[in-house]
Amino acid sequence: MTRFSPRAALCRAAGSLAAAGLLAAASLAGAAAPAQAAGLPVLAIGGPAETALHPYPESGEPLHATLGITLDNPGADEGDDDYETEFTVTFDLSGIAGVADVAVEDTSDCEVTGTKAVCTDQGIWAGLRGIDDLLLTAAEGSEEGDSGTIRVTGQSKGATFTPFTTRVTVGGADLVMEELPFKERTNPGDRQKAPITFANRGTRAADGVLLGLVYSRGLDIPERYSNCEYTEGGPGSRGPGWTTALCSVEGSFEAGATYTLATPLTIEVTDRAYYDMFVYSIHENSAAQRTAQRAGAPFERGTGAVLKAVPVKAPAKGATARGGDLNPWDNFHEADFRTENTADFVAYGDKVAGAEGTTVTADIGFRNEGPAWVGYVRSGEPVATLDFTVPPGTTVTAKPDRCRAVTAGGGYREDQKSPAPRYVCDTSMSVLDGGGLDLPFELRIDRSSVGAEGAVTVRGPWLQNPKLPFDPEPANNTAYLIVNGEGEGADSGGTTGGTDGGSGEPSTPPTSAPDPDSSESPSGTTGPSESASSATSDGGSAGTTGGGGGLAATGSAVLIASGTAAAALAAGLLLFMAARRRAAARHA
Repeated sequence: MTRFSPRAALCRAAGSLAAAGLLAAASLAGAAAPAQAAGLPVLAIGGPAETALHPYPESGEPLHATLGITLDNPGADEGDDDYETEFTVTFDLSGIAGVADVAVEDTSDCEVTGTKAVCTDQGIWAGLRGIDDLLLTAAEGSEEGDSGTIRVTGQSKGATFTPFTTRVTVGGADLVMEELPFKERTNPGDRQKAPITFANRGTRAADGVLLGLVYSRGLDIPERYSNCEYTEGGPGSRGPGWTTALCSVEGSFEAGATYTLATPLTIEVTDRAYYDMFVYSIHENSAAQRTAQRAGAPFERGTGAVLKAVPVKAPAKGATARGGDLNPWDNFHEADFRTENTADFVAYGDKVAGAEGTTVTADIGFRNEGPAWVGYVRSGEPVATLDFTVPPGTTVTAKPDRCRAVTAGGGYREDQKSPAPRYVCDTSMSVLDGGGLDLPFELRIDRSSVGAEGAVTVRGPWLQNPKLPFDPEPANNTAYLIVNGEGEGADSGGTTGGTDGGSGEPSTPPTSAPDPDSSESPSGTTGPSESASSATSDGGSAGTTGGGGGLAATGSAVLIASGTAAAALAAGLLLFMAARRRAAARHA
């Protein structure tokens, strides 16, 4: 078995949204979790509610189906990941005797002995993972409609497991989604018809179908059908900016027949579009399938017309009892859309003030002023990076968890604990219109100086290629964090640093209101580390400021109360006057 880390699993999921959706759909929880023993994590065993098998052939080898079992550890933190502890997963096969035969791949860490299969693996970590598949074929002498169950349990010193039961049936429907020829290079406002068409190539009729429609933020299906239910944000791990529609279409969909929607869907490209995806799938409708596809997300029913499917040709045979899908991997297709559009990423800095030895909080980041959202839905790579150069005379004492220390030149830095001259903070794979990053840094003022500044630049994730290809206004990609500036009227821009030469943009966040759909940053925001020090040199509490740039009241009080207040104030006045003369000379 090829083992993989949870990080690699996430990358694979991001690389194929439909596969991730199928995994989520298949992962039905087992029985209620047992009491947690001695604080051990509880892993939920999941998998498909039912697996359908091709009937045993009159000649030739029987076709196999795969039974994929998952383990979910939803309550764990990534910091608690354990890559060493071993565990076993046991399959009780006695319930499918005479119905199905079981085998495993030669490279598998599973072994089948009589009416039992045992898989061994190691590592207990947060989130969803898979184990080796079992290969199921119809047993010789079995008949169409025969069925039985497999019970799955787990055991480990490092975790407890919920049991899971799945059904295996000989024969079933085989719903196959046909691929639509979409125009994939688009412009905002474009509309395309989507006459969803599917066939049943199985041995039994499907008693109703569940049409799944998943589309990213730049696309829309204006009609909200009354036999469809909708959720924004999407179940599973797709992230923000997605809509999922589940449409229950009634009827008996006969084996050998092909069906299409009575009225084609309309796919609209909105003003938010840039990189977008549309996933369309078909499954036999059942309570278990609807529960799996919902994945615990809240859905609301539409109020429009009823979505119906009609036959394209006459059915080949009559209806029979419902069964599982013989090949679930041909139930879906994906379409990618690339829209000619832009997204203006605007950096913002801050103004902070305090005496030597005090610690202040600076709020920096960027906003996506739109019109497009940007999501790298295929690669899962970060959209952008916030690059922060620490102002001279200051030391970062606490940083957001998503940020990492780099060298002054932006290179790799092994030491992530001691203060660094520069920090980079990646976004997630998507940044909504109206979203961005809001990053609080705590800085200790080590040396008092007037107007010390550090660049705050939003750029591409790769330092060698910092340009944002979708951004029409690179001049506003850089702002500045200013420490002990000349006053509220001080210019927050500069003539050095940042992509494309810096800017004179204000150092406060852009004032445009965020989109009502995105009150939270799509990339998430984390506060300063709890372990960071905020004490002043004399043991008093730290003076801080917000993002407005005013002097911190506590820091000013510390300065005045100091035994060297008169000398410090005199030196400050001299520095202040010299800085104003330099500024006047620059702007003369």
